[in-house]
Amino acid sequence: MRHFVIFLLLITPILAKAQHPEIGILVGASNYMGDLSNNTSTIYFQETKIAAGAFAKYNLNNLFAVRGGFNYSQISGEDANSNNRSISSRNLSFKSNLYEFNLLGEFNIPGYQPYNLSQPFSAFLFGGIGFTGFSPKANYRDEWQNLRSLGTEGQGIPEYGSPYGSVAVVLPFGLGVKWAVNDAINVGFEAGARFALTDYLDDVGGVYADYAELLNGNGETAAALSNRAGELDGTDPIILPKGTPRGDEANNDWYFTAGIFISYNFLDNGLVGIRKRRTKRSGCPN
Repeated sequence: MRHFVIFLLLITPILAKAQHPEIGILVGASNYMGDLSNNTSTIYFQETKIAAGAFAKYNLNNLFAVRGGFNYSQISGEDANSNNRSISSRNLSFKSNLYEFNLLGEFNIPGYQPYNLSQPFSAFLFGGIGFTGFSPKANYRDEWQNLRSLGTEGQGIPEYGSPYGSVAVVLPFGLGVKWAVNDAINVGFEAGARFALTDYLDDVGGVYADYAELLNGNGETAAALSNRAGELDGTDPIILPKGTPRGDEANNDWYFTAGIFISYNFLDNGLVGIRKRRTKRSGCPN
């Protein structure tokens, strides 16, 4: 028992320093892979957009941390990027802002401890769950149209079901590296993927509705934006048989973020003050 008490007395200061909160911000870039990126097979780097975020983290020990965060990013895509004629002739396009809230676990390899710079550098893995708000839009006659509210695949017409949701569950995962500049400040880089539990980040995920039913039920703009192939040569709208696949066979879309971050550790260690006092004393005459 005595040895156990001695062990606790020795380990408690270490654990107290290991367990600390942290807050930070991230800036970087985002991209997307789905029906309008060559049938969920290609990332078009010219579609890279901005991303930014903020997070709060609690470091449980040198190896593990939990964090919650908010990320803002932009994604876009268009069939015109594809060299595949059968895809590019579909002529669909979109853009969307994404608003993500997430809860992640983080695992440091080999371990990270900014206190006294005892382990100032580490790689890390992360994964968890999140929720993303999205609203795909397309430019039509010089105006940006909200595609979800239009129901381009017949959503809202009784036979075709309800509109898809504006919030999707996402499964984020990725990796990164970080470095303790000093006891208080960390800098690093991370890159991650988000697997969305929806196929409608880009408004494309099902089959073509009957043109007449779509025109009568959801209006001329919905019918026009359902299939834009006729715009390429100025012909009348292309009428495809009801039930013709509009998207690819993948059931879900992806998006990706990467960026640099800076964060602040709430370590009540007094080390900065100690170093200042030591510096001051070393410069004073005896």
